[in-house]
Amino acid sequence: MAIKRMDHIGVVFEDLAAAKEFFLELGMELVGETTVSGAWVDGVSGMTDVVADISFLRTPDGHGQLELTTYRKPLATTLEPSAPPNTLGIRNLMFVVDDVHDTVERLKAHGGELVGTIEEYGPSIHFCYLRGPQGVIIALAEELDR
Repeated sequence: MAIKRMDHIGVVFEDLAAAKEFFLELGMELVGETTVSGAWVDGVSGMTDVVADISFLRTPDGHGQLELTTYRKPLATTLEPSAPPNTLGIRNLMFVVDDVHDTVERLKAHGGELVGTIEEYGPSIHFCYLRGPQGVIIALAEELDR
């Protein structure tokens, strides 16, 4: 049996509206929104009385999709929100952008904060880590024409 595709990545946030605005500012497009609850969600999640609000966003090329979720019930638990990049588990979401410096400045207005500095990787890429909503690290790369 073979994988057909990777459909999306789900990330849980305390403030869904702020997370959505952050990723919309990054350039993602809102695909849809829904609220889920009931026996099927309880069964899949292994929790009871689940009520979750979900926003689906995708990259402009249509290939990458994020599921942004907030739990009304039961309340989400948290890990250390400013965990360093070498923490075990999924640590960053990577996006290629037109202009790293401009993107960082725009995302700062939505709570984005550089983890380190913007660096040149090899002769053709500007690269950085930016901490976004709920401490999620957003990796940004700009392909330079040289």
